[in-house]
Parts: sequence; C-alpha cells; structure tokens
Amino acid sequence: MEILRVFNNNLVLARDPGGDEVILTGRGLGFQARPGQVVDPARVVRRFVPSDGRDPDHLAELLAGIPPEHIQLVSAALAGAGVAPAASGGSTTLVIALADHVNFALHRQDVGMEVTYPLLAEVTNLYPAEYAQALAVLDALNARLETPLPEGEAVAIALHLVNAGIATGDLSYTYTMTGIIQQMVGVIEQTYGVLLPPTSVSVGRLITHLRYLFVRIHQHAQLHEERSAIGAAIRDSYPHALECAQRLAHVVELRLGAALSDDEVSYLTLHVARVVQECPAP
Repeated sequence: MEILRVFNNNLVLARDPGGDEVILTGRGLGFQARPGQVVDPARVVRRFVPSDGRDPDHLAELLAGIPPEHIQLVSAALAGAGVAPAASGGSTTLVIALADHVNFALHRQDVGMEVTYPLLAEVTNLYPAEYAQALAVLDALNARLETPLPEGEAVAIALHLVNAGIATGDLSYTYTMTGIIQQMVGVIEQTYGVLLPPTSVSVGRLITHLRYLFVRIHQHAQLHEERSAIGAAIRDSYPHALECAQRLAHVVELRLGAALSDDEVSYLTLHVARVVQECPAP
C-alpha cells in the first residue's frame, strides 16, 4: 500500500492495491514517513475503510485527534454489546464518530461539566431498538472505565447508531430528523384524536419509512414516477389519510425546504392509513 498522507506518527492515509483509500493506524507507522512511500504491513494494527462515500481525508483527520485507547475502548464496547458492523451501516464511521463522542464525554466528566440530552422521550419512542443497543454499549463502556459515564449518554449513543444506520454522515441531520418525526407523529395523533403506541408494528413501519424518506430527501433521490397508478389508487382509497399526509408533507417542506413528490405523499398516505387502522379513535 502507498502512503497518501501522514497525520501523525501513528496514523496515515494510504491507497490499497485495489485503488481504495484506507486509514491505517499502528505505533510508529507514520514516523519519518512520506507520501509515496510503501506502508510497512508489519506496523499496521488497525485498518479503517470509509463507507457510503464518506471523505477518507476528513475521517482520518478526525481520527488523528482521538487517543488510540479510546478507539480501542469503543471497538471493544461495540463488540461486547453485540453491535455488528453490518447492523451499523459500516463499522468504520460508527467507531470513529462514537470514539470522538466518548473522548469528549470523558473530557467533560474530568472537568465536571454536566450535559443533559433533551431528546430522551423522542429517542426511546422512535428508536427503541437503537436505544436498547445504546444502553448495552454504555454498560460495556462503563465496565471498562474507572469512572462510569452517566446513563444520559445512552441518548447520544443511540443517535450515533441511528445515524450510522441511515448513513447520512451528518449527526446534526439525525437530530433534525428526530424532531421532525416526532412532530409528524403528533400531527397524526391530533388529526385522528389517537395516541400512537410505540410498540405497534404499523407505527414501527411508519418510523422506518420516515427515516428512509429523510435519507432520500438528503440524497435528493425521492420516489418519483410520472402518473403512478399505485399512487393514484392509494390516494383514491384513503382520502382522509391523504389529507393528513399532505399536512405531514407541509411540515417537511417548512422544516427542510423540500417539497415531497406525489409518490412520496402517496406512500406516506398508506402508512398513515395503516397506523390509524391499528389504533382506531375512541
């Protein structure tokens, strides 16, 4: 492998034989090294392969500022909690982002700075699976720390897991998405006079649909088929749900400045109809 950039004595950006850029760490790996030189494979301890189009140079720069022991700590905690790379949308980005978060959380703890995360209710309701995983990751982290991190950190860890799963690469977008989804659920509840149970299968499907809707919006790749027969049939079959879906589309446009396509509104209509059928008004 050829060295592309040296970040410090222990971290370099390189190009593997297949032409992909990879981040390599190892004691002394970058010491007196220069771009164009061949990597000494005997010194490589960890190899990070950026996924989903993430910028390798940016990830390497972020990684260079994180103590190696915190990378090892997070990797061990994720493994101990059973968070598999396939389930996390690519382990490299998750490990780096979570290690950066843990590094700062430990620093805050050392200086006595307390942080209260305001999204506990939203995260537990909208992302129960990720929150359960986050609690397990936090337990695994604390089992390896002299001074344990507070339970509130599970909220931030859960959001990192959500972010890795939808692969937007932008945690601030995940925060925004979470707030908008909660607002949209509120619109459905107010429209129909119901309380949507988080454990409902249809509600779970709705949340999953919304998560990937936001990914499509983020990637400018909304569902769109001119004069879609399926879309027209859904709209004709569920006129009340269509009105609610149009309100939801208005929320998205106000919050994100993105108008939903007709097909996106149609499939949103179908999900609204399903959740209210499972939770009829009193």
